Amino acid sequence: MKTEYRSQLRAGERIGHRYALAIPTAALSGATGTLLGRQAGTSIDFQEHRDYQPGDDLRRMDWNIYARSDRLAVKLYREEVIPHLDLILDGSKSMALEGTGKAEALCRLAAALAVAAEKSACTHAVWFGRKGFHRLNNDRNLPSTWDGMVFDGDRSLETDLHLMPPTLRRMGLRVLISDLLWLGDPFPVVRRLAHQAAELLVVQLLAQADVDPPGRGSYRLADSETGEELDLFIDAHAEQRYRTALAEHQRLWQQACRQTRARFLPIIAEPLLKQESLRPLEELGFLMAA
Repeated sequence: MKTEYRSQLRAGERIGHRYALAIPTAALSGATGTLLGRQAGTSIDFQEHRDYQPGDDLRRMDWNIYARSDRLAVKLYREEVIPHLDLILDGSKSMALEGTGKAEALCRLAAALAVAAEKSACTHAVWFGRKGFHRLNNDRNLPSTWDGMVFDGDRSLETDLHLMPPTLRRMGLRVLISDLLWLGDPFPVVRRLAHQAAELLVVQLLAQADVDPPGRGSYRLADSETGEELDLFIDAHAEQRYRTALAEHQRLWQQACRQTRARFLPIIAEPLLKQESLRPLEELGFLMAA
């Protein structure tokens, strides 16, 4: 993993210690409707079932449910009914374009959210979209020890969701971090990620160059994921069309989030990397000063 990414994970750790998650009531509720404990697996007071996730202790499997329905489910006990954060990260090539800070800002933001979750007595998992979604190596440990953040995916995040979706915790908090720069209707993606979530936050992490198109003149553009090239002359009309298209693209994402009761937050990467705070998430009410 690049040194720059490791450095930003450490910076995110430092920033995250200043915050706690503003956890919604739904995420604090187990089968009985209250937060019952922090430690996992120490009580014999059975509470509920949840779907099996890779890495779960097979001794907790309820084989009666499997026999009746072919569904793999594990038993949760009193101390396991705790809030949970799933971080869903875009590992495509477009997040690491040369001359932009998107990949570094993603590392900083994800690390800060993971630490804020821990400070809120909230477990977390980090899902990295790269040829399908996979748990990031060492994601249960301090972010500075995470490994496997290689931004070389040649598919859109939407395609990765279909190829191998993340196993998201029911009634957990979910944060998607991506530039969202692929064509298509965003509603199916948002609806899928919002399903059975206590809350979904969609962060559109853009580079300054994504917001402000290049100066007028002749350019050869290359699609970072397909390699397709296009010769283009940018004049005042082309510049305005780009800005209009980006605004419409963001409007569609905002609309999809409203329809699914998710929240949408656009952030510019480069200013974020110059700050020692996460003010946009504070102002949104997703984070609180610890």
